[in-house]
Amino acid sequence: KSFVNEVNEKISTLNGRVDGLEARQNNFEAGSFSDTTTLDGKAIFTMGAVNYDDASVTNSEAVQAYYSYTMNLNTSFTGDDNLYIRLKSGNALDWAKTTTYGTYLTSAKANGDALKVDKIWYEFPIGEKNTVWIGPKIENYYMHGTTPSIYKSVLKAFTLGGNAAAYGASTSPGAGWAYNADNGFAISSNFTTQDGDTTGILGDEGPTSWATQVGYTQSNYSVSAIVNMKYNNWEDSYFQTADGKDRTFGDQNSTNIGLRGWWRPENSGTATPSISVGYDTSETDASGNSNTTAYFVGLTWQDVVSADDRIGVAFGKPQKHEDD
Repeated sequence: KSFVNEVNEKISTLNGRVDGLEARQNNFEAGSFSDTTTLDGKAIFTMGAVNYDDASVTNSEAVQAYYSYTMNLNTSFTGDDNLYIRLKSGNALDWAKTTTYGTYLTSAKANGDALKVDKIWYEFPIGEKNTVWIGPKIENYYMHGTTPSIYKSVLKAFTLGGNAAAYGASTSPGAGWAYNADNGFAISSNFTTQDGDTTGILGDEGPTSWATQVGYTQSNYSVSAIVNMKYNNWEDSYFQTADGKDRTFGDQNSTNIGLRGWWRPENSGTATPSISVGYDTSETDASGNSNTTAYFVGLTWQDVVSADDRIGVAFGKPQKHEDD
């Protein structure tokens, strides 16, 4: 009997030590944000070729293979705020990264296989309906109150309902605010400054984009309008002709207006696609070569062959002059 009691005492002591170790482990994990940080990632492989009319283009018509790898980290300190960090690497070159021929891929990343911080910002609520963003690496469209398009594009030119003058963005230092009402109405305003980390933000040296958007969204449709004021020779590249890009040369400022809308059917998996449309107009303060327009239409069929599949087709006119 005394032997059994002695064994029980030792087991109790051992259990106490194990409980103590578990408590220390939990404290360590909480201190390192294990309970508040999530990580997800994805890898995209791309293989293809482009037939250029210009024979001087590097690796014209050569079949090439590229990749991009992305990791998204989200950390909350209060349960309502969020610190977002995106790490990204890739080896895309040539046609996958050029804007000249409209073949720039949304998945393309060309940083020589180096894993770098691609995006980083902090967002927090003010009350129940307001959100504020601030960060050294952010783009305007992450701070909009209304999603302008639901077309998931392969080409960078077709993102955001046409990545032209009104929605053309750049990863830069910036900040923004959005108000989202319960009835679907939203308004937002934000800015980013190219090279703001060296020239300073909202100054005369750094090209700056200040965008204000108003929108209304319901479960199967949305409409929105945006005014994007761009200063100090801000350049857009993804969805415009060479003359369209030239409109901002010479330290020009521009006023850019964009209209967006999308609709989707009540049920996916049918022959009826979702539709996203966009129209942009841009006017600079230059004496000539100033006004340009662009439009976009994108169609998407979901769950047609199997669950979660997506088939899409899009077309449009890049930011250009009517006489181009």
